[in-house]
Amino acid sequence: MKKDLAPFYPPLGPQPARTPLYQPYPVTLVMKEKVLSLSGDDFKVETTDGAQLLKVKGKYISIRDKKRFKDASGKELFTLSNKMLKLHKSFKGESPDGYDFAVKGHFSFASSKSSVEFKNQADGAPIELRLKGDWFDRKASIKLGDRPVAQITRKLINGRELFFDKQTYFVTVVPNVDLSLIAAICVCLDERENED
Repeated sequence: MKKDLAPFYPPLGPQPARTPLYQPYPVTLVMKEKVLSLSGDDFKVETTDGAQLLKVKGKYISIRDKKRFKDASGKELFTLSNKMLKLHKSFKGESPDGYDFAVKGHFSFASSKSSVEFKNQADGAPIELRLKGDWFDRKASIKLGDRPVAQITRKLINGRELFFDKQTYFVTVVPNVDLSLIAAICVCLDERENED
């Protein structure tokens, strides 16, 4: 993906283009499930240099598996919830500011496929991203048409992850892409892959 890291113009995402949610250079996010979380669905989202970007807090008891995404200062960006009564696990991101998006699951044998739909904040264009994951190879890609947007890899299992059933993801994101959206897509992929 390194050769395809040209920035998106206009910026790509449902949130307004502001830092630190958008960066003019490639960013690799480190997403770790918190080991001692009461809900079991909390994530810490940082850059590779350790700067905290997002906090993801799952609800302890929730039929819709709601997760609240907040920026590093604690401002709520959106709530991600499981869409009920769908054949393939799907999600809706609802923002208090109206920057909503949907992640729709699709049938796929031995891999995970989803589409992500939103209105691009920068130009108002309707956008559909495609996610395809292959957990046998521990990776997934997010694309707009044929153009890469992000690459997700899952760290090989270590003792902590094996014992606590928690995951660590590394997500390389193209410049000028909404990092909170990409983190949400990664959480959706984790939820789909860990379905019983």
